Amino acid sequence: MIVMQGQGVSSGIAIAPIAFYKRQSVVEEKTSVCADEEWQRFCTASQKAQSELERLTEKARQEAGEEASLLFETHQMMLDDEDYRDAIEAKIKEDKLSAIMAVQAVTDQFANMFRAMQDSYMQAREADIKDIGMRLIRILSGQENHRLSFEESVILAADDLAPSETIQLDKSKIVGFLLSGGAAAGHTAILARTMGIPAVIGLGKSLLSSYEGRMAILDGGTGSVIVEPNEDMLKRYRERKKQDAEKQSWMQELKGKPNRTRDGHEVRVYCNISTPNDVHAVMANDGGGIGLFRSEFLYLNSDDYPTEEEQFEAYKSVLADMAGKRVIIRTCDIGADKQIDYFGLPKEDNPAMGMRALRISLSRPLFFRSQLRALYRASVFGRLGIMFPMVTSVWEVREAKKCCESVKQELKKEGIPYKNDVELGIMIETPAAALISDKLAKEVDFFSCGTNDLVQYTLACDRQNHDLGRFYDPHHLSLLRLIKLATDNAHQNGIWIGICGELAADTALTETFLAMGIDELSVSPRFVLPLRQAVRDIDTRISREKILQELSYG
Repeated sequence: MIVMQGQGVSSGIAIAPIAFYKRQSVVEEKTSVCADEEWQRFCTASQKAQSELERLTEKARQEAGEEASLLFETHQMMLDDEDYRDAIEAKIKEDKLSAIMAVQAVTDQFANMFRAMQDSYMQAREADIKDIGMRLIRILSGQENHRLSFEESVILAADDLAPSETIQLDKSKIVGFLLSGGAAAGHTAILARTMGIPAVIGLGKSLLSSYEGRMAILDGGTGSVIVEPNEDMLKRYRERKKQDAEKQSWMQELKGKPNRTRDGHEVRVYCNISTPNDVHAVMANDGGGIGLFRSEFLYLNSDDYPTEEEQFEAYKSVLADMAGKRVIIRTCDIGADKQIDYFGLPKEDNPAMGMRALRISLSRPLFFRSQLRALYRASVFGRLGIMFPMVTSVWEVREAKKCCESVKQELKKEGIPYKNDVELGIMIETPAAALISDKLAKEVDFFSCGTNDLVQYTLACDRQNHDLGRFYDPHHLSLLRLIKLATDNAHQNGIWIGICGELAADTALTETFLAMGIDELSVSPRFVLPLRQAVRDIDTRISREKILQELSYG
């Protein structure tokens, strides 16, 4: 029996033999005979690659959801990037390289450039450009699109998997992923989670090719992998796997039931979404509303600023589909790890602390006005709340509210209908906002705690830096005290407060949040029912006093 320890990035248990992913090899062509012919070969291959990516985008949307499909839409845009294509053309026509060698050389050049960047979002593009290059080289070499399939269930092992490799696998026989490399925020981890496949990454040199065909147990929750387990171990994990399956089955019976504790305290459980297409997942998982619609994905998924009309159609679609349930739309949260070329933002040494989110909106009135007009126009189709991100001062909120009033007056003059009772709220995601939440609560209708950034700014830990380990502690007392402070100030001023960051789905904290008095928890749709069960198992009469005592000062 051999035990390996990696990082679990997609929970669940898999029991099956290990099979290593085998890539097709490509015969290298050093130089070209005719530069014009090689350039035409590249152009033809590029068109075929675009067609494949279009099909992959739709496949990803159907199998793994809208967020996964965005990966391949990004690939389509990168494949058409002028700098990438111009560099390949120069290699072919000036350096007389074959199309294959030109693609390889330029892809390596771009991958190295992305890897050297300090911004984590841009570093993640290394995997994307490599995937694009692999696709072009495969097409240029005349190989068919390789679809790996197995006759029996296997745990698939590899150094890492490109997004297109992951989505094209025959998932009917793949019950788990083992990677020697990978990252928790990487594409394979994201796709594994969205497809519900257990996965462990970061196994390094402990993942040996000699394990091919050997029986293994993978625990995606703990990150442990057991090769050639004994019968007692197999029996124990098979029982756990059976219990997990039974839990998933009876979890469906929670649909339609209230999010109410044993002592009668009720909390709203809403959903976080990124695109209008995610609404079906909200409804399928019985979400009570939308606590966070990340509007920046409209901008990330476009080559230029989306028009007011394009934004209006997206917001209208979500509001109409939610049929009167509350929808909180966050104004554009660009910057930090979400960079967009056409915004023309200056390079910053520390973008997480720089020009981002509401700071951009207030600095670019025409840009902000376009989004606000679209939001207010869409408000007549449902129950809308507008939420401003990255607030640190009262004056920012007042200025944003003035922009809202100006837009409403403008729409009124134009005879365009809008609702006058749209809720305005802010995200509590900086210590500054939490500490002056008594002042901010007088300006808005609600708070929503963005715990991802609040952890980062409170603990001085970059949330993109996965090497920080135990130093990045989302259960830190300082963070919980800031949330409690904001909760008290919200209620004292007659407004509600929710949590829309990842901690909302952390059932180890659910009891703490309910003891504080949190009114709403907004999570990814797939977490709605597990969270509902956690709420229904709690009796705050037993724990409330102890929890509040632990959060108090002195």
